[in-house]
Amino acid sequence: MSPNRETGRAIEPRHFLTLRDLTLDELHALLRRGTELRRLRHEGLVHEPLRGRVLGMIFEKSSTRTRVSFEAGMAQLGGHAIFLSPRDTQLGRGEPLEDTARVVSRMVDVVMIRTFGHDLLERFAAHSAVPVINGLTDQFHPCQLLADMQTYQEHRGDIRGKRVVWLGDGNNMCHSYINAAELFDFELRISCPAQYAPEARWMESEHVTLCEDPDEAVDDAHLVVTDVWASMGQEDEQQKRKADFAPYRVTEALMGRADPDAVFMHCLPAHRGEEVDAEVIDGPQSVVWDEAENRLHAQKALLEYLVLGQHGGD
Repeated sequence: MSPNRETGRAIEPRHFLTLRDLTLDELHALLRRGTELRRLRHEGLVHEPLRGRVLGMIFEKSSTRTRVSFEAGMAQLGGHAIFLSPRDTQLGRGEPLEDTARVVSRMVDVVMIRTFGHDLLERFAAHSAVPVINGLTDQFHPCQLLADMQTYQEHRGDIRGKRVVWLGDGNNMCHSYINAAELFDFELRISCPAQYAPEARWMESEHVTLCEDPDEAVDDAHLVVTDVWASMGQEDEQQKRKADFAPYRVTEALMGRADPDAVFMHCLPAHRGEEVDAEVIDGPQSVVWDEAENRLHAQKALLEYLVLGQHGGD
């Protein structure tokens, strides 16, 4: 636990390891704040509530969007970010994770971790005196979902009651979309070959259905989402996955089955011609560039909330 800077009393840190760590009201407040921070940024207004604060960023997986969005976001909020990798720290030389958590969290104000096993993240958070943010694990990617939900809200309004289709592997993004469906109250159709579906325990939700036929799944959808077919660590499966997932490529014809007002999202990086055609990702229904930019704004809202204990607009 870290001391409150005003009272000196120890306070329990709030972590963001999955979407479920926040209430629906808190999530909606973050989305509104993210949109407000986007407006401030576009208007060139300086907003530095985290001046003097430090973000420790631990990367065991490589990244473009996660590193740039967190590092730039912390700088824009007036703070500073430190990049750490196993090559640069004692983590790579066998120091217990718990010891690293105890030490690092006494020197920074918030920690973001991008790693493999979700259990490693949970162990770190259990011994951290400051908030810990999940920058991606093999099970969840909640920061991406904040950006996705903010982007849908900005383009189409409330996602409650809408039909969302996930095309592709039952991976960490898929798991986070399941969490989002339950929290934000939308219908989620997961479309993939049966052998790539999420485990049965993930499917025990009235908000989620498995629909192997991609044409049927996309019928009247309001949001169509996909991801690369082979994630980091699955490179040796790439050719088999390309063959297995070929019917699930997002094409203009497939998007034509969705609601006329539907939008397309992809967390990036994208492989044009594999999981999505160039005509779709670069076309009028695609909102992927706003989605990518909103990683910055949604995470700035999250940093404000976890570090200061309030939304910047409150």
